[in-house]
Amino acid sequence: MSERSTRRGFAARPGDAESWIKAPDVPARRADDAAAFTARLTIDVTPALRGRIKVAAFRRGITVADMLRDLFAREFPDDPGEPS
Repeated sequence: MSERSTRRGFAARPGDAESWIKAPDVPARRADDAAAFTARLTIDVTPALRGRIKVAAFRRGITVADMLRDLFAREFPDDPGEPS
């Protein structure tokens, strides 16, 4: 019972600090403004609509959040005259 587990935990320290420090940074997932800051938006939909949205995202191979962000970006494009 006094043996240490070799399995790393979620917040475990790396075994070799030098290689961990020198490892390249993982690039940001999205290169647009959404990667810099996001705000949560909550809407009420029926369970049936929620199901259709989830199935559509799954079929497209993307997350629901990414699919809806793209939809909103298409429907509400940036207005160059509006302040950011």
